[in-house]
Amino acid sequence: MFPVANHSFQYIDSFYFTIFRYIPVAIILVILLLIKEGKQAFETEGKGFLIWFFGTMAFTIYNLFIFWGQEMLGETGTLLASIMESLSPMISVLVIWALTKKKPSSYTLGFIGLAFVGVLLVVTNGDIGFLFTIHKQFFPLIILFIGVAGWAVYTMGGDRFPDWSILRYSTLTLVYGTLTATIVVLLTTAAGWTQAPTLAAMYAVRYDMIFMVIFPGLIALLGWNEGVRILSPINSLLFLSFVPVTTLIIGFFQGYQLTIYDTVGTIFIVLALLLSNLYQRFVVKRRVIKHQRSYEHPVA
Repeated sequence: MFPVANHSFQYIDSFYFTIFRYIPVAIILVILLLIKEGKQAFETEGKGFLIWFFGTMAFTIYNLFIFWGQEMLGETGTLLASIMESLSPMISVLVIWALTKKKPSSYTLGFIGLAFVGVLLVVTNGDIGFLFTIHKQFFPLIILFIGVAGWAVYTMGGDRFPDWSILRYSTLTLVYGTLTATIVVLLTTAAGWTQAPTLAAMYAVRYDMIFMVIFPGLIALLGWNEGVRILSPINSLLFLSFVPVTTLIIGFFQGYQLTIYDTVGTIFIVLALLLSNLYQRFVVKRRVIKHQRSYEHPVA
């Protein structure tokens, strides 16, 4: 997704790239939902705000910000955006910490620290002097962080709709979120902050858009939400650790000059995510065993 987006940004603005990739997906899903579940599936059942909120987190905050940050960072944005996305599990921990005021364990904070070192290696590319010019990349990195936090919130939101089908949850959140994103893009265009693409520009990215609609759009959205429901958010987010790996491989074949810092930094991030997931599994298993023992031997 990110290497393809990098090519598109040479012709169209990232904001228009976002809504043009999802409007066709929304139309397809609406037709599929109507055929499979009927008109009643479009009723919000009193959950209209939640649908809009989680849809906005994913299809406005995440999609607009992740590609906006990537575009601002230029060539390095392809890898940095994918790395930031892979940090979703860590960012989820920080979001939960901020909302619940419950501090994560020292092990989890250590894993977050290891992942941060990996990000630092990729961002600086081993150049300590980068620290004196970090203000030039600080804003786009924050934009990427906010975007990924939006996707983490969306992933955790699926548990609020246990009785809904994956198709219904995906369709309604996508429609609400894409509508919000479209309004934002039109407002920024009216203000002169973004520029609508020409027909020639759209023609130049036609193959990019076909790919984005079918794979990162339609297939990935339904597949992701189905995977989250089967595996749970904690296990599903682990799969995002593969994002920078695939980006590195595709970038290599596209001619991007990888450095040892890109490779080592990515390894650190993937290792931190794996260790964090294994630790959380251990904690959950220990709680289950403790609960079983207390059930078998209740206190008199």
